[in-house]
Amino acid sequence: MTKNMRNHTLYSILIIMGLTHLLNDSIQAVIPAMFPILEESLGLTFTQLGYVAFTLNMVASVMQPAVGMISDRRPMPYALPLGLISSMIGVFILAVAPNFWTILLSVFFIGIGSAVFHPEGSRVAYLAAGPRRGLAQSIYQVGGNGGQALAPIITAVILVPLGQFGAIWFTLIAGIAVVFLLYIARWYGNRINNYEIVDEERKNKEQNPNVKNAIRFALFILIFLVFARSWYQNAITNYYAFFAIESYDINIKTSQIYTFTFLFMGAIGTFLGGPLADRFGKKNVIVLSLLVPAPLTLALPHVGPIFAITLLALIGFLLLSSFSVAVVYAQELVPDKIGTMSGLIVGLAFGMGAVGSVVLGWLIDLVGIEVTMIATSTLPLLGMFTFLLPSDEKIRKWYT
Repeated sequence: MTKNMRNHTLYSILIIMGLTHLLNDSIQAVIPAMFPILEESLGLTFTQLGYVAFTLNMVASVMQPAVGMISDRRPMPYALPLGLISSMIGVFILAVAPNFWTILLSVFFIGIGSAVFHPEGSRVAYLAAGPRRGLAQSIYQVGGNGGQALAPIITAVILVPLGQFGAIWFTLIAGIAVVFLLYIARWYGNRINNYEIVDEERKNKEQNPNVKNAIRFALFILIFLVFARSWYQNAITNYYAFFAIESYDINIKTSQIYTFTFLFMGAIGTFLGGPLADRFGKKNVIVLSLLVPAPLTLALPHVGPIFAITLLALIGFLLLSSFSVAVVYAQELVPDKIGTMSGLIVGLAFGMGAVGSVVLGWLIDLVGIEVTMIATSTLPLLGMFTFLLPSDEKIRKWYT
């Protein structure tokens, strides 16, 4: 790839990656969206539902950093369509699964597909970004958030009337994604060998002991913040529908509106977060994204059904505006490990969500949905630790 090409943002590649990310994550997000249906059709407990989410997210989270580290050494363009083929197998098993253990097998395959797709997808976005890394990551990531936002609507329109077997339609979605990713894999393969992601001067700068210690501390803080955000996000996406059903006396179909509102506005926040970070700084967006929603999350469990939708819209927009920004921030902290940083930050979000799903499911069975939602509403207060992150300017000075 020539220097001139590297200085331009390739929007066609980014749009295709955003679309395939939407298709991939709509498959993954339909699992928690189906929880009320699986509870009824298979008689699963909240703890079992937590283990379903744990299996899905933990497989993805454990493998993503590993895939990222391998691809940093040897990029794997055709891993992208292969990952979606794994998801296709998983969603087929989901549609016909007769019991809890088969459900676990299906989400295992879907988790593998997600683990393979995300690190290589982030690398493609990085290669196509040119100078607008925040915007590029947002275009790519907003597809994923859009797919998650569509899951409750798909559940209400398709899965509620058709039941568990309605998931068979997602094999078609996976097939469409495979076709797109075959094109991306060819583009990726033709260019990756001629693209040097980081020059030797930046690699040598990272060897400075003081810089290395500062990077480790910044990554620790960033991971901690991803932990807090992921637990809260999973509380809403996996269990808020149950809270709405119990608190507002509504049915499953209506409860999906609350989850959709949170995820849809989160997708908008994800898209806008990247270009805002390009202009105003990545740390500034991360700080505002995690601190401003805190009073809103504290109020959410105590308001009525109409105001709850408004709060969920604001919380989703603000909280998820830093999703793609955190990935780019980590990539600039360690610029010669693009795949590893993507796998670590995005994979960690899945992993922490996996642990959170099990803990929250167990807590709901123990003390009830209302107490659990009140407890998780305090998590965004941990955003105060964002002030410990180094500024964008300081990171640039480490490499100049």
